[in-house]
Amino acid sequence: QVQLAESGGGLVQAGGSLRLSCEASGRTFRTAALGWFRQAPGKEREFVASITWGTGSTYYADSVKGRFTISRDNAKNTVYLQMNSLEPEDTAVYYCATSAAWPRVQVRNYDYWGQGTQVTVSS
Repeated sequence: QVQLAESGGGLVQAGGSLRLSCEASGRTFRTAALGWFRQAPGKEREFVASITWGTGSTYYADSVKGRFTISRDNAKNTVYLQMNSLEPEDTAVYYCATSAAWPRVQVRNYDYWGQGTQVTVSS
């Protein structure tokens, strides 16, 4: 079992920044990567970014390339999502999740999920 806890969401104006954190606990050694997804009201959950625990390789959705940066601190079992130049379209609940392989962008390839953290970007 792996437990994930997101934090760092909030309300920010367009053009602003937020940093999300995802702390993992439990059998994290069984996971290859951690990803961030988001889900806006009335929309399907979509991939945002992912990173491998080992090499730190990263992969991003086109919609966030150049604005979001994913990173990890293995000592803290924590993955971060630095979000800059936020847009109202980034408003969503953001989830972190673990995957046994990388890169993976589909929800079905992720095993354990956090509860999510709300990000709201005002125009």
